[in-house]
Amino acid sequence: MAGSWLLKKDDIVMVMTGRERGKKGKILAFYPDQDSVTVEKLNLYKRHMKPSGQNKGGIVEKEGKINYSNVLLVCDKCGTGVRVKSKKLEDGSRVRVCRKCGDAIDKI
Repeated sequence: MAGSWLLKKDDIVMVMTGRERGKKGKILAFYPDQDSVTVEKLNLYKRHMKPSGQNKGGIVEKEGKINYSNVLLVCDKCGTGVRVKSKKLEDGSRVRVCRKCGDAIDKI
């Protein structure tokens, strides 16, 4: 998917499809080349890790990637997942705007 990305790290998003539908979380990592995001404490899977200098080993839970199209940014005013558009202000800066209420979310 080419174009501008309206999600970024540390945004609060809501998952719209799949087994985690309706749950909210913070974006930990963003992968624009793979069209996916990693959301905190969602889409967990288990990995068997060998002990090394960095970890103890054993069964470790990790967050899996979720496709970009399956999450929506959560608007502070609306409180739900909403679509977002980009708007240019008079001073030349850009902000993300909620399509539901029209409230500015933050600067891009």
